[in-house]
Amino acid sequence: MAERITDETIEYVGILAKLELSDEEKEQAKKDMTNMLNYIDKLNELDTDGVEPMSHVFPVNNVFREDVVTNGDERERILANAPAKKDGSFKVPKTVE
Repeated sequence: MAERITDETIEYVGILAKLELSDEEKEQAKKDMTNMLNYIDKLNELDTDGVEPMSHVFPVNNVFREDVVTNGDERERILANAPAKKDGSFKVPKTVE
């Protein structure tokens, strides 16, 4: 594999990440990035013909429950202790002119 990670690439990534890297850290980052790209190249060698793309490792089914009302219409009970009510709602003092 040709050398794809240059010193300029490491400098640019350092600027984007707002990192101040020493020369030793830059060399280590260069080696780490090269190892990552080599691993990706190895993965690209795999035969994926006939493999269906997936968005999740495990099959995910609809996890939502039915929206069922369990407490019913309790408007009158809720408004029973209201100091003021109007048209089935709480009446509150005006706060904005």
